[in-house]
Amino acid sequence: MSVIGVLVAGVIIGLLGKLVAPGDKDNTPLWLTIVCGIAGVLVGWYIYAAFGGNGSNGVDWTRWIVAILVSAVFVVIASTVTGRNSGSRRLHV
Repeated sequence: MSVIGVLVAGVIIGLLGKLVAPGDKDNTPLWLTIVCGIAGVLVGWYIYAAFGGNGSNGVDWTRWIVAILVSAVFVVIASTVTGRNSGSRRLHV
C-alpha cells in the first residue's frame, strides 16, 4: 500500500478505533486519534502477518479488524497518557 493509502486508512481506522474504544474518549485530540490510526494500521498489519495472515483476493476483513482493534488500544493508551479522558472534573471552590 502506498504512503497516501496508509494515511487515508489511518484516518479512517483511527476514527473507527476511537469509536470501538471503551469509555469516554471524546477529549482525545483529532491529530492524536489520526496518529493512533496510522500506528494501528501499520502495527495491526504486522501482527496479522506475524500470525500467518497472507491476505486474500479482494478485501481482507481480518486484517482490517486487527488494525481497528490495535488502533482502539492505541487510542485508549493515548487518552490515558495525556490524561484527557476524565469526564468528571470537580470544581474546587
